[in-house]
Amino acid sequence: MRRPLVAGNWKMNCDKQESAALIAALKNEQLKDGVEVMVAPTFVNLAAAVDQTAGSKISVAAQNMNQHASGAYTGEISGAMLKSVGVDTVILGHSERRAYFGEDEALLAEKVKAALAVGLQVIFCFGEVIEDRRAGKHFDVVADQLKGALYDLEESAYEQIVLAYEPVWAIGTGETATPEQAQEMHAYIRSNMAARYNDNLAQNVTILYGGSVKPNNAAEIFGQPDVDGGLIGGASLKADSFTAIVNAFPV
Repeated sequence: MRRPLVAGNWKMNCDKQESAALIAALKNEQLKDGVEVMVAPTFVNLAAAVDQTAGSKISVAAQNMNQHASGAYTGEISGAMLKSVGVDTVILGHSERRAYFGEDEALLAEKVKAALAVGLQVIFCFGEVIEDRRAGKHFDVVADQLKGALYDLEESAYEQIVLAYEPVWAIGTGETATPEQAQEMHAYIRSNMAARYNDNLAQNVTILYGGSVKPNNAAEIFGQPDVDGGLIGGASLKADSFTAIVNAFPV
């Protein structure tokens, strides 16, 4: 079922003390009822974040994981390791993982299957870059990303999957995505999923928007009929701005 969800991806920010302070500040905020709230600290702060958020409405996600269950993969983290510290969600396919670390759909398909196999929920990220948008290829790119990483999964797998559309062209480029452009792509994603699976699945999958959501544009973006929430980057690093985004949700 679709559900309102706002997830803060902290990326490579916040040391142990800063992470604890940010979570403490969020716990003191009045976060709107009916909106699921999630934060994704760095690996080294995950266990502490799980303990600190216990009993609150805030849940904890990881920013990445390896596709292997174990082995000689120095510096990597498995899905079972995430589960062992109480994490139940992992972000996969983020645009920065694709751009900086060369992650492609073949690898991401393996990661998604590995995450699902250990019972993790997946927030799967995808989206086009500025060259694709300017060339009018944005729908094709998104369709290929979904097909390459997800479309060999059974319908039941989507009980553990949240989609997150990232218009990479609108993040740090000076370009601006409008709420209407967000809605257009989210509606396309649902139609594409309906063609692969069925309309019931397409209408019930949660799709987040990850294109520079701020307190001043969150309400209009979240008010679009096919936008179910946001994957928030920089604005999630301050309790007041992240709270304002959560509380902008029209529920």
